[in-house]
Amino acid sequence: MDCLFCKIIAKQIPSTPVYEDEDVYAFLDIHPINPGHTLVVPKKHCQGFLDCDSSVVTKWIAATQKIAQAMKKGLALEGLNLEQNEGEVAGQVIRHLHIHIIPRYANDKLKHWPGKTYASMDEMRGVAEKILNGF
Repeated sequence: MDCLFCKIIAKQIPSTPVYEDEDVYAFLDIHPINPGHTLVVPKKHCQGFLDCDSSVVTKWIAATQKIAQAMKKGLALEGLNLEQNEGEVAGQVIRHLHIHIIPRYANDKLKHWPGKTYASMDEMRGVAEKILNGF
């Protein structure tokens, strides 16, 4: 397989691990937004959140919570962001499910994305109806 994260999990490419269990591997991002920026990946390859088996997702999220708690304590974080990009248009570069745990501090000068507003309550209800029709 030609997946960067699979090669990292297999120790074919070096990384700086912060957590590993039977199902999940977590390591420091080589281009961190803030020091401690960590990537958490399931060891079983799946391209993204939507195509991954729910049992894998459950273990992955549980490990992410455990790692985030350790980071908050160990790095004395004031907060953190969890970011999972799904698909190229959303910023997913590596086609292996992963989540970013990004340490946050009051003075780190990071900005959140800009919010938008609906033109009307009818538009909002229409969007909700489309989502409901997707079930």
